[in-house]
Amino acid sequence: MTLTLYSNYLNSAGERVRIALALKQINYDYISVGQIGWEAYEKINPQRLMPALKIGDRIIPQSTAILEYLEETHPNPPLLPADPVLRAQARGFAQHVVSEMHAIDVIRVRRFLHHGLGVEQDGIDHWQRHWFAVGFAALEELLRRRPTAWPYCFGEAPGWADLHLIPQVAKGLTRFNVDMSPFPLIDGIFKACVDLPAFIAATPAQQPDYPGKLVEPELR
Repeated sequence: MTLTLYSNYLNSAGERVRIALALKQINYDYISVGQIGWEAYEKINPQRLMPALKIGDRIIPQSTAILEYLEETHPNPPLLPADPVLRAQARGFAQHVVSEMHAIDVIRVRRFLHHGLGVEQDGIDHWQRHWFAVGFAALEELLRRRPTAWPYCFGEAPGWADLHLIPQVAKGLTRFNVDMSPFPLIDGIFKACVDLPAFIAATPAQQPDYPGKLVEPELR
């Protein structure tokens, strides 16, 4: 059955899914939401959030739900550790990225801060730096407490936690100039992942709608 991913090159939640698809070597079609337009996309996904995965004539919204579907239907290679506690820890690590970091740094939040609450760009920049630092500090401590200093978050191969972490770090570095020096464990995992084929294939620059440079959406 054909899988179709709706996303755009800059969508870090979509990048998580692209990494998983590449790790599992699953073929899929890619449709840029920017190219089809938001009105068309809303008819496909009423949430108006990216990404969404189309399976036949059915739609799965939200990256976590998509990743769970991929893990259940294409179990090899597994994205989650075999040990039940490590599996839960990997999920908890990833959920911190999804809920406590990504959810409050997206463009619609920044636009509301600017247009709805009158926060100027300096204040929005401070908001971004604060929540990136708080989030990465928590993740760094979780990594420090692991029973084994694996090369990746929770094992000898990249998986569930890594595919959430790497796009968030890349976003912090390339779009918000986040200083990663206080987070050496995160930085080491990032460097271990970014040269892997699955992670390279999922980067913004490898997507069909990539315009030739990273363009951060304006607040207007």
